[in-house]
Amino acid sequence: MTREEKSRVIEDLTAQLADTNVVYIADISNLNAETTSNLRRACFKAGIQLNVVKNTLLEKAMEASSNDYGDLPSILKGNTSIMIAENGNAPAKIIKEFRKKSDKPILKGAYIHQAVFIGDNQLDALIALKSKEEVIGEIIGLLQSPAKNVISALKSGGGKIAGIVKTLSER
Repeated sequence: MTREEKSRVIEDLTAQLADTNVVYIADISNLNAETTSNLRRACFKAGIQLNVVKNTLLEKAMEASSNDYGDLPSILKGNTSIMIAENGNAPAKIIKEFRKKSDKPILKGAYIHQAVFIGDNQLDALIALKSKEEVIGEIIGLLQSPAKNVISALKSGGGKIAGIVKTLSER
């Protein structure tokens, strides 16, 4: 690669990193062609962009980015691929699914909404993360619950009061 090509790749990577808040770094080396194709297909279906990158170029793109990637550049050794997604736990679910059949991909680290996760042992914690939509749905459910209780109490209470007034008026 010439310097000009490298600088173009760094600019492209920097733009990709700036446009997203979810970046997973994984090792997919030693996967055969069929498994790699299946992984790429699964990522595409889940809306995840999977790219194999050079460590030095990714490190320079991380440095040029406005995001703080913490210690992530220190894990850029060996073969590296990045998974860029909108949903914070989607890449972790894909990795976990593929690990049932193979020992790869191995999670090196992840950057999710300004939080940095390093190591393959973080995979279960990343799977447990809830998406923005799930959290909003839970909050709305929690907010609706007291209002529903008040309305149902008023409806049932109205019947009781009417019954008591009717009984008292008959006496």
